[in-house]
Amino acid sequence: MTEFGRIVRFVLLEASAGIIEFGSFTLLNEFTEMRYWPCYLIALVLSVIWSFTLNRKFTFRTTANVPRAMLLVLLYYSVFTPLSTWGGDYLAEELGWNEYLVTILNLFANLITEFLFYKFVVYRGTVDSAVKTQQI
Repeated sequence: MTEFGRIVRFVLLEASAGIIEFGSFTLLNEFTEMRYWPCYLIALVLSVIWSFTLNRKFTFRTTANVPRAMLLVLLYYSVFTPLSTWGGDYLAEELGWNEYLVTILNLFANLITEFLFYKFVVYRGTVDSAVKTQQI
């Protein structure tokens, strides 16, 4: 797969994860009394599970060690999650920014940084290894 094709596929799969995240955030935000941060955090976890599973199989097509890949993704999210959760809560609750705008900004930040982290850290050297294995 070409790099452009991989980026397009990643963006499309992330869009589906974004729909899950934005949809679940909207439901929690509109129908519960929770602050911004728990709504965002629950929605983020749901989208991460979806995104990891689909991108491993369809975007990066890798046979990489799944527990290792999950650990690396956990490390990424151990940095991204507090920053985006606390930052988003500060923007929405303290500064009065629209919580949907904050969530969309977090989605775009996640899209860019997650692709780079998957490509250069999580699946480095194993991209398309599932395709090579099938051809043998």
